[in-house]
Amino acid sequence: MMERVAEADLRAGDCEVFTFDVDRVERARQALWADSELEAVADLLKLAGSPARLRILLSLAIGELCVCDLAQVLGLSVSATSNQLQTLRRAGLIKFRKSGKLAFYSLRRPELLELVTQARAMATAAGERP
Repeated sequence: MMERVAEADLRAGDCEVFTFDVDRVERARQALWADSELEAVADLLKLAGSPARLRILLSLAIGELCVCDLAQVLGLSVSATSNQLQTLRRAGLIKFRKSGKLAFYSLRRPELLELVTQARAMATAAGERP
């Protein structure tokens, strides 16, 4: 879990005078990505920012599941689960196939699980700071 920092502690990290290093600023600007790339990454992280969607992605790590299976895992209604699945599907993160009257979902981008796992490690480490 991420640690909250007191407002006074945050202000302690502010500069007391305004000055900047032109070379460092330029190097930092050059290290930035294009706006379109930044927006795409931010959108992806927003999608994974929902606990329900994270649970779906983690559940699909075992393989494909139908909407009813996922609803049971999440403890949500089939309708609420379906809404979350639609969001992930529109983003191209999951795919589905129909088998008779059932809809099965699976990961389209399994590498997303690596990102989620790294985020978990970072969140856990942030909670351990003194």
